[in-house]
Amino acid sequence: MKFQGFAAGIAAAVTLLSTSSAFAVTEISWWHAMGGELGAKLEEIATKFNESQSDYKVVPVFKGTYPETLTAAIAAFRAKQQPAIVQVFEVGTGTMMAAEGAVYPVYKLMADQGEPFDPASYLSPVVGYYSDSEGNILSMPFNSSTPIMYYNKNAFEKAGLDPNAPPKTWPELEAAMTKIKESGAAKCGMTSAWISWIQLENLSAIHDKPYGTKANGFDGLDTEFTFNGDVQVRHWENLKKWHDAGLFKYGGPVGGNDAPPLFYTQECAVYMNSSAARAAVINNAKEFEVGFAPLPYYDDVIKEPQNSIIGGATLWVLNGRPDEEYAGAAKFFSYLSKPEVQADWHQFSGYLPITPAAQELGKSQGYYEKNPGSDVALKQMTRATPTENSKGLRFGNLTQVRDVLDKEFEALLAGSKTAKEALDATVEGGNKILREFEAANK
Repeated sequence: MKFQGFAAGIAAAVTLLSTSSAFAVTEISWWHAMGGELGAKLEEIATKFNESQSDYKVVPVFKGTYPETLTAAIAAFRAKQQPAIVQVFEVGTGTMMAAEGAVYPVYKLMADQGEPFDPASYLSPVVGYYSDSEGNILSMPFNSSTPIMYYNKNAFEKAGLDPNAPPKTWPELEAAMTKIKESGAAKCGMTSAWISWIQLENLSAIHDKPYGTKANGFDGLDTEFTFNGDVQVRHWENLKKWHDAGLFKYGGPVGGNDAPPLFYTQECAVYMNSSAARAAVINNAKEFEVGFAPLPYYDDVIKEPQNSIIGGATLWVLNGRPDEEYAGAAKFFSYLSKPEVQADWHQFSGYLPITPAAQELGKSQGYYEKNPGSDVALKQMTRATPTENSKGLRFGNLTQVRDVLDKEFEALLAGSKTAKEALDATVEGGNKILREFEAANK
């Protein structure tokens, strides 16, 4: 009897342990770079996924800025302490692709885990940027944005301009800025965040001009920059001319953190920044009505402007984690792609809906009718079939090149270099960075 009782106790314990094991939740670490309201929304998305099933728990971990998050992920991988998922900004794509053995491509992850994943169900400009030469998606689209033009409708009206007819071309914008300043409607015409991304990278794409050789870096590491062409030089000459005339105010290096206050306080009537700045603009521009418009173009260079290129980030999966975490990551990515999840994220943040289904849901909800201008970024991104010059950029260590670019732009504004000299110097310095990256990743 004692033996039988002991055996029964062991059986019960085994049953309990196996039952507990069966209901153990697999945690999946997700390193990200979103603070503030966007970070809170990201946490909400993870929480809702966790509540939607009982097998997996996605754990978001804020790791600082985009460059800091990428640096942390690389260091963690080397120390074999990497997360399963890391959010990497678009200019880190080349670096991630070159990290052989570190990345578990998303198309392969989804196939291995039996999750449905059709590239055709995502926006083509987004798919193109994050795919290899064979069309395989390497990372999961999450927060994609593109720059647009915000403008102060009240200032336009005070200057005698039509507040509902924003300038379409750079010459039209120059005329509007001049009228705004001369009329006293605002002290300055325009400011801009992200000189590199908006006033050079997107400028080149919209005018269908190459930023570099090898299809802007898509076709190999042995690429060189070519963004010192006639259109780019002309535009930087104009920015310098407008700066000297008080029509343009520099928003600062890197992301241009000085630009937003210039617009919010109505010092500058036009502000160029990411579509993802929409929520911040609406929240801070309480004293005037905001208009939304596509970026201008030079109509003597191109009659029908190309698509703009994306910013933002995607989610990369890193090798070296347990298999059950990858099963959960694939489930999470399927959840993120749901129209209702994407539509909610897009409408809250200003980031693009990464699937046409999310856009259609927004239309059926009446979101675009109730929020004029909320579809400007999407229309600008999808107005043309991407070319080699407008598909995006894939250069290693592009953040370092942007730092060089900011310094040279400041030299231009200070009058120590011409636009051609500044751009030539940026290309020369950028190509040295490319050669270092190529040598390290051959």
